[in-house]
Amino acid sequence: MSGAALGDGGTAPRRGRDRRARRWPVPTGRERVASPAPRVAVVGGGIAGLAAATALAERGVLVDLLERRPVLGGRLAGWPTTLADGSAVTMSRGFHAFFRQYYNLRGLLRRADPRLAMLTPLPDYPLRRRGGGQDSFARVPRTPPWSALGFAALSPSFTWSGLARMAPRAALPLLDVRVPEVYERLDGISAADFLYAVRFPEEARHLAFEVFSRSFFADPGELSAAELALMFHIYFLGSAEGLLFDVPAEPFPQALWDPLAAYLRGHGVRLRTGTAVERVRPRAGGGFAVAADGGRPEVFDAVVLALDTGGLRDLVAASPGLGDAPWRGRIAALRQAPPFLVSRLWLDRPVRPGRAGFLGTSGWGPLDNVSVLERWEGEAARWAARTGGSVVELHAYAVGPAADRAAMQRRLRAELHRVYPETARARLVDARHEWQDDCPLFPVGGFAARPGVATPQPGLVLAGDLVRTDLPTALMERAATTGFQAANLLLERWGVRGQTLWSVPTAGRSRLLRTLAAHA
Repeated sequence: MSGAALGDGGTAPRRGRDRRARRWPVPTGRERVASPAPRVAVVGGGIAGLAAATALAERGVLVDLLERRPVLGGRLAGWPTTLADGSAVTMSRGFHAFFRQYYNLRGLLRRADPRLAMLTPLPDYPLRRRGGGQDSFARVPRTPPWSALGFAALSPSFTWSGLARMAPRAALPLLDVRVPEVYERLDGISAADFLYAVRFPEEARHLAFEVFSRSFFADPGELSAAELALMFHIYFLGSAEGLLFDVPAEPFPQALWDPLAAYLRGHGVRLRTGTAVERVRPRAGGGFAVAADGGRPEVFDAVVLALDTGGLRDLVAASPGLGDAPWRGRIAALRQAPPFLVSRLWLDRPVRPGRAGFLGTSGWGPLDNVSVLERWEGEAARWAARTGGSVVELHAYAVGPAADRAAMQRRLRAELHRVYPETARARLVDARHEWQDDCPLFPVGGFAARPGVATPQPGLVLAGDLVRTDLPTALMERAATTGFQAANLLLERWGVRGQTLWSVPTAGRSRLLRTLAAHA
């Protein structure tokens, strides 16, 4: 299915149920590039690089996608491993939620699966606090403001006494979140300070930290309050897609990236995994020389850098001719979030039947959530059915860099036994532990210096969830969106129509709420 068939032009189909979702059209132009087709290097095979490669290849651009790892998917990559019992399984960096308001990411995935049959909905994702309190999203209305009001009414985190102690004036900015205005208003304070100023009830404050701040793998004291407010808008007050999400029905490679790779090859993309780009040099006559794996530099007309924070810093530092001094300084100043741990355990007996597929946790030390993979992933379900066991995944975010890693892995398993006591009796068939520290940090006051998609270098563009964009997006959706935006900038140079984008509404949904927010 081509980009045109998917409706990227003036008749782009609505991506979800929200009638107020914002459509971002692109300049008109030709359907395909003129001959001879330009050649583009997309450096990075995560969501952002895959989106950029897709939009370019669909318009006839010759694309080489270069990824240093042997697999595609970036932070959603997966790779084969063999367990102690001889089972061949897929390991990854853990659970990810595909919300229905991720319009551009879901549009990318539709290239290979127009019905998104590879995704399956989770009926709920409860959030449990030590001491017994638990929140649920299953019965929450989908449309704001009833979604937020319904959640507060159903949640034990919001008591009448707690709500009475809140400072409503301090919370008014949440009622009308706009990009980039929200950064001008709230980027100068931390997420923790903002919620304390609002005087959120303590349990609700923990909820906000677990659901939003921890999604950025960051300590709430370091995360910009603007990012927290944007998350409230995307999921609670700005979108009518609801608060539930989908998950891949099989491991990431089988469900997502193998089918998309086949689609890209069908459009002529050269997928060069296991290829590390070492430097990029602008050429005097235009274009770039891209050197990889010690080989001779190759010439490209344009370059998309779709790298994680550390990879982008290192490549720009090794490519002194790129950009100008202020831009290079902004790249060098980018920060990474603290390390996080994903522990996946294969147990010889099942967890109780009523356990949720995904559970957010608060109050159990470093344990941030627990997933029971056989509830939704086919590979795990087949292993559990064959062995009578369970596949359980544990996450710990924002771990101190000096933490004893082996001790942290033991601690997570001990906390699992407290959350799900039946697991204490299970024998460990095998385990895999992934420690990573490549997620971007969005620190207090950092938005103004965050690099955008465009760069001072003609023909060089950036993409990724670390990149600044004026669309209200975050996390995986920001990666997909900036990948398409990077492609659109290049296609516009060549007089070619790009990819129409969608986002949640760019302002508060109600005139009354917008009026109230104006008094903040």
